[in-house]
Amino acid sequence: MTPAPSPEDLLAAATAGDRRALARLVSFVEEAGPGGDGVLAAVHPATGRAWTTGITGAPGAGKSTLTSRLVEVIRLAGTRVAIVAVDPSSPFSGGAVLGDRVRMQEHAGDHGVYIRSMASRGHLGGLAAATPRVVAMLDGVGFLEILVETVGVGQDEVDVAANTDTTVVVVTPGWGDGVQVAKAGLLEVGDVFVVNKADRPGVEQAVDDLSQMLEMGGDRAWRPPILPVVATTGEGIGAMWEAVHRHRDHLVASGLLAGRRAARLLAEFEAALRAGLRDRMRQAVADGGGEGVAAAVAAGTVDPWTAARRLLERTDL
Repeated sequence: MTPAPSPEDLLAAATAGDRRALARLVSFVEEAGPGGDGVLAAVHPATGRAWTTGITGAPGAGKSTLTSRLVEVIRLAGTRVAIVAVDPSSPFSGGAVLGDRVRMQEHAGDHGVYIRSMASRGHLGGLAAATPRVVAMLDGVGFLEILVETVGVGQDEVDVAANTDTTVVVVTPGWGDGVQVAKAGLLEVGDVFVVNKADRPGVEQAVDDLSQMLEMGGDRAWRPPILPVVATTGEGIGAMWEAVHRHRDHLVASGLLAGRRAARLLAEFEAALRAGLRDRMRQAVADGGGEGVAAAVAAGTVDPWTAARRLLERTDL
């Protein structure tokens, strides 16, 4: 039997363009553990070259069609692009409901395009917990453009802004109560606003509503543009991508890019610490070290906060 390739072998093959090796590496990195962490450590020196663009908005806004059109524009420039698309989790398999990404299959034969669908697995914020890890790995193996499409977002689901360089918020004509969008935090995190399906009635009203809401937000160093787009035909996609590039130029000129990326690294550091502490605490309970504490909490004789502190004090971290 041929031995399974090592992570090092997979990494070398993926960097050279082997798609099967890349898919296996992504799966490796998705499952947090020493192996995946080792892969991320190996590619870390090569990261920081990719530009990341988040595509977010309500369900049905046309995010996938828009993303597919962006891929066409990027590929016309000869740049390799990776798409990380976060979908709802299947209640049966736990995998992504739209795992085959049928709406982007026109790019399946293009070796300059890599599409990875990820299940949210109940993680709030519009992304999957492993999304930042997968983006870092794709950056490290040489993709210069990475598009991150969120699951349809609701209130407070704005993680995409903290994990990408530029956030594109997609709405549609007749998008409903603007207060709901404001409550979702999308007005604060959006760098470029797109009114998709602009061939429908009400596009002017949608643009005006967004403009007024942004005006109420006060002065900003970057004024988010609001662009009408028809993703199904490609109308307005070029202008939208130009707006993304203008935002990138602003980030570089203002010095904000380095700060944003440093904040992302620190957030991943904190996430890794939390995950490691959680695993160690669970293991301590499973090994019996915290069994008495857990039993006391269940019996109501000790409050959860005191019990947690006691377990932390007696566990070698």
